[in-house]
Amino acid sequence: MDGESFCDFPHPELNAQVTAIGGSYFMIKEDRLPMDGEEILYLVGVAVIDTSCCGSGGCAYALVPGMVRQWRYKTSPEGRPVSQVCPVLDEATRKKIRGIILKKESVHQVDFL
Repeated sequence: MDGESFCDFPHPELNAQVTAIGGSYFMIKEDRLPMDGEEILYLVGVAVIDTSCCGSGGCAYALVPGMVRQWRYKTSPEGRPVSQVCPVLDEATRKKIRGIILKKESVHQVDFL
């Protein structure tokens, strides 16, 4: 799909807080979504804005690394599992995936790597 350019995706640790300049974020869920004979890897994350000079807030989002080609086939030097994925580049396919995830998850946006 999409020219079959593969890349390694190191899976993040779930529920591990990452501090950023205006707050923090963490990934709370990892899932695979079957679609048209493929599996789409996606993560659900939460961003908390609580150290910003402009106010506070937050949002939930989904991040789509791509279509799974090899699931957790090796381990990174940091000890995290790594999957091989094919990024989704086709806009029509992205739109379809975005719609499915928005219906399935309580997120405000869906981003693609």
